[in-house]
Amino acid sequence: MKTVKPLFVLTIVLGLTACNMNDSTPDDVASPAFKQSQADLIAGQVMAVAYSGFREGQHPDRGDGAVNPSDAEILEDLRILVDHGFGLIRVYDAGENSLTTLRLIKQHKLPIKVMLGMWLQAEFSNHEGCPWLDEPIPERELAANRIANQQEVERGVALARQFGDIVVAINVGNEALVSWNDHMVPVEQVIAYVRQVKAAVEQPVTVAENYVWWYEDGAELAAAVDIIGVHTYPAWEEKSIDEAMAYTIDNIDRVRAALPDKPIAILEAGWASTAIEFGDRASEAAQARYYREIEQWAAASSVTVFFFEAFDEPWKGNPNEPLGAEKHWGLFRVDRSPKAVIDVVKSP
Repeated sequence: MKTVKPLFVLTIVLGLTACNMNDSTPDDVASPAFKQSQADLIAGQVMAVAYSGFREGQHPDRGDGAVNPSDAEILEDLRILVDHGFGLIRVYDAGENSLTTLRLIKQHKLPIKVMLGMWLQAEFSNHEGCPWLDEPIPERELAANRIANQQEVERGVALARQFGDIVVAINVGNEALVSWNDHMVPVEQVIAYVRQVKAAVEQPVTVAENYVWWYEDGAELAAAVDIIGVHTYPAWEEKSIDEAMAYTIDNIDRVRAALPDKPIAILEAGWASTAIEFGDRASEAAQARYYREIEQWAAASSVTVFFFEAFDEPWKGNPNEPLGAEKHWGLFRVDRSPKAVIDVVKSP
């Protein structure tokens, strides 16, 4: 989830205000030209949510081991999500945290399905394209990553089989192809991983990538996957909340025009409630409005949307900047208190 340079400027402005959450949605959002079959929804769900659950002082493995949430903490999170009507979540890897999440869902018979991730580390040094890679990644590290990626794929396949009644889709790699990333994997290798997974499991397989990459470069990968998994972030592309939904729709229309033969799911879309990078464009009111508008569009279009994300995660971004956008995309704060957006999230 990083910014890309906008390729165009939209002049469509949605006639809604961020402070009036009861306004009706414009006809061009509520009745879109783009519409899939309801059979294209993942597990029959329109709104889903991205989840990892790291709290204050917790984080994934950054070289010296992970600090994962406890069973009790993950169970609390899952029950919060169930209580607010979420029946589908996305997790990002096939590691310990994801295994615990799946185990608890099964153990407690929670009504939650899971899109299981497989996190791919860098197999190519993208130091010339990534702004924060100052020097080449050593070949020995890349070689170790290739081994680790194969192990991750094998773990993911094993989890998909073990929890076949919970895992409803598999995502192989997250933003590992877009030009600015720090964990680039050659597209031919991503395709090889996709084929390996598809040969071993029954669930549909996707890859999560920025919308621009999909419509410019995604034809070969689209032919290999079952679902085109798109990320769209108007806020990162300097769009106001008035422009946001029209911009998101345009993103998806461009992917569909380029790749018309596979169903599309939005694997990440959201709005930061606090962000020094966005200034006044970031707010709880804007987040709530974007959620409401994308839900109404998604329901009309039969598109599953994984809203990013369930809970704020302080470990992300610059540790010296507590107001950085990366930390503040949650529907809930890190202490699990709800933000304003929860008022527009449908309850079961």
